Amino acid sequence: MRIWMMWKSLFIAILLFINFFPSFVSANKVMFTNEVAVLVYHHIDDQVQGSVTISTRLFEKQMEAMLRQGYRFITMDQFKKFMSEKADVPDNAVLVTFDDGYESFYTKAFPILKKMRIPAVNFVITSGLDDPKGTLLASLSRDEIKQMRKEFAGVDFQLHSDQMHAMKDGKPLLTNKITTNGVTETDNDFKQRVINDTRKCMTKIRDINGAKSVDSYAYPFGSFDNQTISFLNEAGVKFAFTTKAGMTNVETDPMQVPRINAGSPYIRPHSINNLIKQALRHQIPDLTKN
Repeated sequence: MRIWMMWKSLFIAILLFINFFPSFVSANKVMFTNEVAVLVYHHIDDQVQGSVTISTRLFEKQMEAMLRQGYRFITMDQFKKFMSEKADVPDNAVLVTFDDGYESFYTKAFPILKKMRIPAVNFVITSGLDDPKGTLLASLSRDEIKQMRKEFAGVDFQLHSDQMHAMKDGKPLLTNKITTNGVTETDNDFKQRVINDTRKCMTKIRDINGAKSVDSYAYPFGSFDNQTISFLNEAGVKFAFTTKAGMTNVETDPMQVPRINAGSPYIRPHSINNLIKQALRHQIPDLTKN
């Protein structure tokens, strides 16, 4: 009877420990090795939520939950070395990415990332740098990006095009020729438009010291094909990020990096763990080999 009571007390003590110190238990759990879960966010707003807009509180709670669950956040530079040199990354590695370069990254996300020392990369639509308050949603300014880089080297800024984040006749500019006054671009004109836009975007990011190396691109609207990849490669892009869900390993095409959408108001703090588990079960194929 005494032994049974001792075991019962020990069992209760373990349950209490797990309940009050979940980070200690979770931090030692290896969920995946030699892979990276890349998360994507867009906008943070405390008044209006949408399919890719979440509140400051939800974002903070998501980050807290992931730390408790044992995820290890890596920098963009670590990710690129993992992809290009097969360098080691920690178990349960996660890369946080943001698209579009909204000012909310500076006002709402950055204070949380800096406080928790969580690295992140923002893919910036650089046309917004010229008139940050003139865009539909306020964009990051050059001074804001410089300030963030000064305060926390873990944040990185990369490419989301300069003028390509738009459509004409319902088709993304990055992957389709433009027809003006009945005249359609030639193959060479189309190629040069994409290359010139990409290089202009690169120049703007380099000028504000947005990253050690500016060579990574998030496809506007997630639209790309083999031709797009060849144009971007010629412009100097080495890594490109899609909107397709999945995990990344050293065998992943560096121009087709999958990402998991975590920036939805329907994704609760602990739900990201389930999304990552789902991505681990369903690796995606090379989308250009069809």
